[in-house]
Amino acid sequence: MPIRDQSLGEAAGGAGNEPHHDDDQLPELPPKMPGGRRIRARMAAVQAIYQWRMSGTEIGALIVQFAQAGRLSGLDRDYFEMVLRGVVHDVSGLEKAFDAHLSRPAVQLDPVEYAILLLASFELRECLEIPFAAVINEATNLAKIFGATDGHRFVNGVLDATARDLRPDEARRSRR
Repeated sequence: MPIRDQSLGEAAGGAGNEPHHDDDQLPELPPKMPGGRRIRARMAAVQAIYQWRMSGTEIGALIVQFAQAGRLSGLDRDYFEMVLRGVVHDVSGLEKAFDAHLSRPAVQLDPVEYAILLLASFELRECLEIPFAAVINEATNLAKIFGATDGHRFVNGVLDATARDLRPDEARRSRR
């Protein structure tokens, strides 16, 4: 079920040790998809960032909640925790990275697209080993999965401009 349809607190079966339901899991990926564990980590991170923003749940508690609900199996948990903690640690800095490329204030963005922009801006700024085109592609795919109908186009455009600001040399080389 898309994250906009229910809170992750409900998706995780509430607090504590209540069982989770099959529809609470991340969407299926092809079994041998390259980078599948990292892609699943991004998917879970977007959901966690969304929940954090909507509910204000403390990050440690959120990670425990995701783990107890089985939402961290089959993904790169270290990467999930690193990006989640990194995003929450510097939301204002990440917003500044993409704010100049928005047509409206960040607080007015769709919460799913906002979460995706935060995640991708963090990756653009901090994960230099990942080519910026891959970051943008992954974020666009996340917007197709979780976002509004044409949200992926918005995310793509904002991140393309943000990447030129955060990685000007890489962007210049790719345009040649």
